[in-house]
Amino acid sequence: MPIAVEIVSKERKLFEELEATMVIIPASEGLMGVLPNHAPVLTTLGFGELIVKKGEAEERFAIYGGVVDIRPTKVTILAEMAESSFDLDMEAIEKARTDAAEMVAKGVSGLSEAHNFAVTQALRRAELAAKIDSKMRARTGGLRIIQQDAREAK
Repeated sequence: MPIAVEIVSKERKLFEELEATMVIIPASEGLMGVLPNHAPVLTTLGFGELIVKKGEAEERFAIYGGVVDIRPTKVTILAEMAESSFDLDMEAIEKARTDAAEMVAKGVSGLSEAHNFAVTQALRRAELAAKIDSKMRARTGGLRIIQQDAREAK
């Protein structure tokens, strides 16, 4: 018996798979594996890598906070921000790293707390995205669940 998975961010629905075999979730308390017929759970998400598996195929996402509603037949992820591993923007990742390095070099004393927080969050997102991108490049034989042309049609 499969489990349905839906990932939604503030901007749009990112992903839907009706027949996943497993979901690995970056819950705020740590990684959580979800199989079909899982007990109902509502929990918060941390920053991390979310993996949806369907047999040997998988789809990976960078998740930046949110909540997840787990039911026996469906997992709904409501992410603050999320990106498919196939859509990661390495230029933006490198820019966030550069901006953070410049801020450290200049010192944070003259900057507002909100600006410091924004740069810190951008750096956290960049580091997570770079880690996921590195894993994707090292992976061999991996398959995607969804097809590129199906995503573009949405």
